Parts: sequence; C-alpha cells; structure tokens
Amino acid sequence: MIIDSHAHIGSVLNFNMPSEMLLEAMDKYGIDFALISNVQSAEVGHDQVMIPNDKQISQQQSLIELLDVLQQSKEKLGGLVWVKPLTETITKEFETLIEQNLAYIYGIKFHPYHSKIALNSEEVKPYLALAEKFNLPIVTHTAADYESSPKVVYEVAKQYPNLDFIMVHLGLGTDHEEAINYMASLPNLYGDLTWVTPDNVLKAIEVCGSHKLMFGTDAPINGVDTYDDQVFYQFYFEDMKQVVTTEVYEQFMYKNAMKVFRLKTVNEHR
Repeated sequence: MIIDSHAHIGSVLNFNMPSEMLLEAMDKYGIDFALISNVQSAEVGHDQVMIPNDKQISQQQSLIELLDVLQQSKEKLGGLVWVKPLTETITKEFETLIEQNLAYIYGIKFHPYHSKIALNSEEVKPYLALAEKFNLPIVTHTAADYESSPKVVYEVAKQYPNLDFIMVHLGLGTDHEEAINYMASLPNLYGDLTWVTPDNVLKAIEVCGSHKLMFGTDAPINGVDTYDDQVFYQFYFEDMKQVVTTEVYEQFMYKNAMKVFRLKTVNEHR
C-alpha cells in the first residue's frame, strides 16, 4: 500500500490541480490513498503580496469545494482543511462545517509562506484550539523563511503536546538537518518527504527513526506524472525497498500516515 500524505486540488496563482488530474496520477502510479488540501486557500502569492480579493475564496468555501471532491472519492481521498489565519477567523459556521464532516477530514493544514504568518502567531491559536477540540493533526509547510521555519513548529509543538504536528518538506530549501533534529527530540513532531531526496530520508531514518516519516509529494503539482520525478520520487517505488527493511519501508510509505491521521477508511475500503 502507498499513502500520499501531501497532495492537492484547486487552481490559484500558477497552480492548476483539478481532482481528476490527481486521481488519474494515483491510478497510473499505484497510489492507494491521498490526503488532500485545497490550494485556493492561499492568501499571499509567491512574491509575498496579497492575492487580490477577486482571486480568493473564503476558507469555508474552500472547504466546501474540498468536501465535494471528498464525498465523490472517499475510498481514495481524505481531507486536510487549509485555513486562512491572516485574513479570516473561525466562524461558528466554519466550525460546524468541520464538525459535521469529520468522516472526511483528517487534519488542519497551514501554509505559513502563502499566509505570510508564522505558526506561533496569535492569529493561529484559535485554529490550534480547534484542532485540539476535534483531535486533528496539524500539517504545516516548512522552509527556510522565518514564518515557515522548523524551529517555530518545534516551539509550538512543545506547547501543544496533545497535538501531532507534521512538518511538510522537512524545511524546503535547507539541508533538512534542523527539522530532522527537532523531530528526534519531540514525540509529537513528524515530517513528510515532499521534495526530500532519498539520501536525506535515509539520514532522517538514522537520526529520528522511520516511525517519524510519511511519504508525500505535492501531487499533482507537476501534472499527472508528478510521481515520475526521477530525483525525488521514483526511487521510493522500487529501489528504496532494496535499501531498507520491509518494516521500515511500510512505516513511512503508509503505516505512519494511517496511525497519525487515524485513517480507518483506508482499511474499510480495501
């Protein structure tokens, strides 16, 4: 089994990721299940300038569109609620929408770069409380900028020991060592392997253990053949099996995601 813990739908900025493209990619490359978020919750662009209002949708509408996809493909897809802490707050309607759809929702997603706000900001605290209320893991982009730094995630994870935190990318654009060391020091801090080369994954396994890692890709960010990336992803499908034990391989390719996100639906539909 393979679970992609980090995939997307939606179109905003230069991203164009319809759900049909993702499902086609999953079928083509043998991905059994994927956790997806809606990129249309992005608040600022690549240049850190606010996306014009007429190009944005509310976090509630973003979730509604996500749920529409999930309800049609529950056997293949689970949801991560991408929130907008820079420009919005939690309304009663938004909270109720989450509560009524917990059968489809498995986590809360933050993108500190595309929200231009760090996880330790006051604006984020109500969302962390919401995650605690519904026992949902926190999935957050990490990179070299301050807002996205693994150090910030580590500090917040220490303050919320009952919440699990997943550092996407293990610090995109870095050597990953900081994120790996932080993971090793906290039981509730995990990482996904999106845009992490296999050699760095092996380093992470040695330092913090395979139980802290989850396969992820950003699919279908580069189209249907995102999974065919020769530098980052193709190694995982066959070659990695020759490098690590079956137990280790199964942990980061699907078992850890099933445990952290409580993915009962994967078993129910197999």
